[in-house]
Amino acid sequence: MTSDEQSVTVSGLNVYPVKSCAGVSVTEALLIETGLEFDRAWMVVDAQGSFVTQRELPRMALIQPTLKHLEVVLRAPGMLALHLAIDGVEGPVRVKVWKDEVAAYDMGDLAAQWFSDFLGQPLRLVRFDPEQKRLSNKTWTGDIDAEVAFNDGFSILVISEASLAELNQKLKVPVTMARFRPNLVLSGLDAHGEDHLDEIRIDTPEGPVRLKLVKPCPRCPIPNVDPLTGEPGVEPGDTLSTYRADARVDGAITFGMNAVIVEGIECGLRVGQSGSATYRFD
Repeated sequence: MTSDEQSVTVSGLNVYPVKSCAGVSVTEALLIETGLEFDRAWMVVDAQGSFVTQRELPRMALIQPTLKHLEVVLRAPGMLALHLAIDGVEGPVRVKVWKDEVAAYDMGDLAAQWFSDFLGQPLRLVRFDPEQKRLSNKTWTGDIDAEVAFNDGFSILVISEASLAELNQKLKVPVTMARFRPNLVLSGLDAHGEDHLDEIRIDTPEGPVRLKLVKPCPRCPIPNVDPLTGEPGVEPGDTLSTYRADARVDGAITFGMNAVIVEGIECGLRVGQSGSATYRFD
């Protein structure tokens, strides 16, 4: 390891099967073209086919997925569990996520009724079409064609344990990492050390994984939603606003770094793996 490299360890892996619903903490995850397998593979849409999130419907935080071998099981307070076959879809549809209109598959009337009943308005659940090629913004990825599913914009969100620890020192009531919805949590970095990284490399049994950190993650109001109650508040956003304005994204409040896959499709990431990170020198 050279002087401009830093040792890092994978301390957490999280997958968010249904966009804006609760995450699933996993001990290992397969890297596919769009990020971690099953991450943002499903999405809730309104009657016009546009995506909905905790920004409008904070109770989505209470919908807890469980990944099983052949199905994803969704549970929510007061609701019977909804079982979805991982390889099961119904008719093709077109849906909107931010400015993109993409191909997807409807998940049927039972799933639609379940989400509509729990969230209190007509909604449907859709599955990303794996034949659809949706790319991250090339302004940030350069010559890398970085594919995403229903993610906001990038395939992998990276946050260090030290970043959360520093925030919690400033808060009256500490928060958990669940507020920030990272895919990859790292130990071994200083607070917000991820801001200054260029690439993370992890050698897996299947081959090398290389992730390039391309854009700071501007934070919307979702981290202010308590994942245990679904209630929105003002923290940790108010505290972050006192020290995390980021000139790289026009002064937006950032926490974590968006990364894209350079190498490592079909490799497995596992909690406890060690790797190295190189620093970016702008």
